[in-house]
Amino acid sequence: MDTDTNHKHRELSEDGSKSHVRRAVIALLLLLPIPSLGTACGMYWLEGTAIGQGLFFMSKIWILLLPLVWHLWVDKQKISFSPMKREEIGKGLALAAVMGTVICAIIFGAYYGYAKDAVDLSLIKAKATEIGLDKPIFYIIAALYWITINSVLEEYVWRWFVFKKFETFTGGKIAIILSAFFFTVHHFIALASYFDVGLNLLCCFGIMVGGMSWSWLYLKYRSIWPGYLSHTMVDVAVFAIGYLLFFH
Repeated sequence: MDTDTNHKHRELSEDGSKSHVRRAVIALLLLLPIPSLGTACGMYWLEGTAIGQGLFFMSKIWILLLPLVWHLWVDKQKISFSPMKREEIGKGLALAAVMGTVICAIIFGAYYGYAKDAVDLSLIKAKATEIGLDKPIFYIIAALYWITINSVLEEYVWRWFVFKKFETFTGGKIAIILSAFFFTVHHFIALASYFDVGLNLLCCFGIMVGGMSWSWLYLKYRSIWPGYLSHTMVDVAVFAIGYLLFFH
């Protein structure tokens, strides 16, 4: 009897594990293509059309709502604001700040060492005018949004949701690489309208490093806030360089 009971418990556990993995794979299939498709519609395939802009906007809404809906109604978990353990806050945020500083140094080094002379300024300024960022005040407002709000949304989507779903069936180390890779692919498509392939790949190298760093911070602290701190620091550096390109 004991042997039969243990066998049944083991089968139930295996079935539950397989179901958990299956749900994670479905969630990733529903989410990962959408930001890239939305960007491609808005910036290439249907550029300048209401349909293209609408699909781009809908893709943003989709990747924000799907993780929440999935968490509540599929995984049947409660809402959490991703708190850090109290004893880890100081050390975790300090480590995130150091990592952010290192990445910022890499960005400025790449810009002044190579990208500054490789950028097509006429294209950059034309794109800025096209999207309404040709005035410093509009650029600063947009930068503040991307630095403070968009960065936390990206941590919510790419670290909390995508990383965790990959981790379900790949383990933490592989999940770091995969979540950062798809995070980078999305940005590569967006940046292709601004830069040539070589410069885009250089930018995406930095994005990949950032994505892996922030996923590692999530793995270590199980909170999006260390990654968010590092992410905002990097965004400040990126938008500072953008300001120099657009207005100097």
